Amino acid sequence: MEFNSVSEFLAMGNHGFYIWLSYGLTAVVVAWNVLQPLLQRRRLLKEQAQRLRREKKHEPQA
Repeated sequence: MEFNSVSEFLAMGNHGFYIWLSYGLTAVVVAWNVLQPLLQRRRLLKEQAQRLRREKKHEPQA
């Protein structure tokens, strides 16, 4: 497949909207699959740190 201009490349033979939409959605899904575990890990570590601080605060003094 050969294109004579950038606009022809972007149009992809009048199928450009669907092609670029599918690429965009794929990129969003891949980004979500990469970012979600990182965000969950950060949240879990924050919750655990809060729990440990709470437990240490309520710990009986020896």
